Amino acid sequence: MRLKLDKNSASETKPAFVYANIVIIVAFSLIFARLWHLQIIKGDYFKDLSENNRIRIQEIAAPRGIIYDREGIPLVDSFPSFDVSLFPQDVPDMPALIPALSRAVSLNPERLQAKIEAAQGFSPARPLKIKTDITREDLAMVETRRLDLPGVMVDMVIRRNYSYENLAAHLIGYLGEISPEELEQEEFINHKIGHFVGKYGIEQNFETDLMGENGGRQIEVNALGRKMRVLGNLEPNPGNNLFLTLDLELQKAAEGAMAGKKGALVAMDPQNGDILAMASKPDFDPNLFARGISPENWKKITGNPSSPLQNRATQGQYPPASVYKIVTAIAGLEEKIITPETTFHCPGAFPFGNRDYLCWKKEGHGRVNLRRAIIESCDVYFYNLGLRLGVDRIAKYAFGLGLGKATGFPLGHEKPGLVPTSAWKMKRFRIPWQAGENLSVAIGQGFNLTTPLQVASALSAVANGGRLYRPRVVQSVKAPHGETLKEFPPVEGKILHVSPETLEVIRESLWGVVNSPGGTGGRARIDGFNVAGKTGTAQVVQRREGRGELNLPEHQDHAWFACFAPAYHPRITVVVLIEHGGHGGAAAAPVAKKVLEKYYLRQKDKHPSPLQVAFKPIDDRPEGR
Repeated sequence: MRLKLDKNSASETKPAFVYANIVIIVAFSLIFARLWHLQIIKGDYFKDLSENNRIRIQEIAAPRGIIYDREGIPLVDSFPSFDVSLFPQDVPDMPALIPALSRAVSLNPERLQAKIEAAQGFSPARPLKIKTDITREDLAMVETRRLDLPGVMVDMVIRRNYSYENLAAHLIGYLGEISPEELEQEEFINHKIGHFVGKYGIEQNFETDLMGENGGRQIEVNALGRKMRVLGNLEPNPGNNLFLTLDLELQKAAEGAMAGKKGALVAMDPQNGDILAMASKPDFDPNLFARGISPENWKKITGNPSSPLQNRATQGQYPPASVYKIVTAIAGLEEKIITPETTFHCPGAFPFGNRDYLCWKKEGHGRVNLRRAIIESCDVYFYNLGLRLGVDRIAKYAFGLGLGKATGFPLGHEKPGLVPTSAWKMKRFRIPWQAGENLSVAIGQGFNLTTPLQVASALSAVANGGRLYRPRVVQSVKAPHGETLKEFPPVEGKILHVSPETLEVIRESLWGVVNSPGGTGGRARIDGFNVAGKTGTAQVVQRREGRGELNLPEHQDHAWFACFAPAYHPRITVVVLIEHGGHGGAAAAPVAKKVLEKYYLRQKDKHPSPLQVAFKPIDDRPEGR
């Protein structure tokens, strides 16, 4: 039996069928269009996104270059350690991860939160350094709890190692975590948050030479960001090595001699400007910074009233005291105000105006010539000379010796000191220069300010016959395989326009300071090694009767001793400044002697024959010379 459809029903079904087909066709068209857009138009984008989700680039930091002393002994090298990094895009629940990760790496949760928030402006695929140089206990905790720490990776890195801790800390400097401002600089284009860069000293000034080129490792991860396998490696290129002018043994001697004191010591080769040793006390341990300094340690260092981060050798400005008498004596001889035989009587005080200017020796020195005045550091002699010279003529020779301006120290952060003139005072205070101020300036007091490095540079010029050298710290930069990439030869500045006869008188007088009876620097005398030098005692506050508070330690005088040796064949200049140390001859000269002895003994062992000529005694020179 055949089923017959009602004609009216068939006519009603046909439009509905058409509409259904249209809907299906439109739906499939939309799906097809979407697939076409995703696969054809956006195919490359999603392919890259898929690869980024599957592959992580784990950075391999380049070992920083090694820093050597002048003999090729390593002062700063590196050691392997472990860092913890976080890939934020692999973390499904950041609030839940923070406490778990904090416990695993022994890090304060608030500090961890702050690190994560600071990185929010960067790509979530970029690794964020969470903690550096973790302990073995932290490493074990992270590895055993890896399933609970999505997005967390442990990297083996090469960490900086300052083998001798505080030794030459102000010269070598320290590392610190890179700042957002530094990340914007072109030289740090390949750096990331958490990287360590030089922040001070040689580490900062030679950052581009030392940092090398980082490598990387392609790691396949699963959906939870956990490491599956290594796909490829790009080995890092180590940084270049630096060879310094520093002498490790002399630096050790300087550090030991300055232990427990506050001040600075500079040892320089007067023939080329090489810094052989530089110590500033108090100091700091750069290893604290290399491992990521804690807020507590940072506060302890920056909150120390003694300012251990300050390099007193280049940034400490002090009245040069009687060391400045060298300048006044040169000015007097060159300006023909005196001859070496000119004498003045010292009764222990010099009356001028309505006051007496005292000599350090209350009973006075009697009648003395220039040599005796330098040897015994007679203040009254130089009061007379300063009054006759005037401040501007003294300043002329101070400037000629490089005082009152930066020496050109290659690591920067150098203070210029101050050489006063009549024009400077009028500009600074709107007050004319007073005649009585010449007396204070002549003995290195008043407005005079110098740094220990400036004194070392000036005295070296006197010692070597009048050549001013720019201080040199780095001799060369060499590639890891030994090729010399850069050299820094000695740089000779201007020639001091002083006659050889004047310099001869000054050098001979300075020899007498250490070796003649009555000399104020006798505590620096070394048998067989002719030391020439000058003591200085710089007043911190003006002394007046009835002021018992001047007995406080912070009111005690600064102690200077500046010397070179051998006296007529100089190979080393040593300048010592002890803050609130008292008399230069008693406090600073013995410190310099320890460094000179170390130098003498080492050179004697190395070159016994040349030393017999170079260190020839000068006692057999003609009488009066």
